[in-house]
Amino acid sequence: MKLVTAIIKPHKVDETRQALNDVGVSGMTVTEVKGFGRQKGHTEMYRGAEYVVDFLPKAKLEIALDDDNVDACIDAIRKAANTGKVGDGKIFITSLEDVVRVRDGERGPSAL
Repeated sequence: MKLVTAIIKPHKVDETRQALNDVGVSGMTVTEVKGFGRQKGHTEMYRGAEYVVDFLPKAKLEIALDDDNVDACIDAIRKAANTGKVGDGKIFITSLEDVVRVRDGERGPSAL
């Protein structure tokens, strides 16, 4: 089992969710986060004063999957979240040791 964590631009969440649904992903967690990478942030004007926005708004998607579905999930995220510009995001894949369903205590891949 794997945990796929994707950091993407917020306006791409709906498109990415639909692409993941199309490849059989049945659930995910989405969190509004802030961060920066190579994009570094930008300068904005507010009431005539210039200020630097260091942390940019992003969306964090967390998806627990069977090993067989990881490549399709990654491809769907890459295609749906891509704008071709700096700041499109990153995808991280980590191993899951175990999963437990809270409702009935079921464990392992069947709990996904």
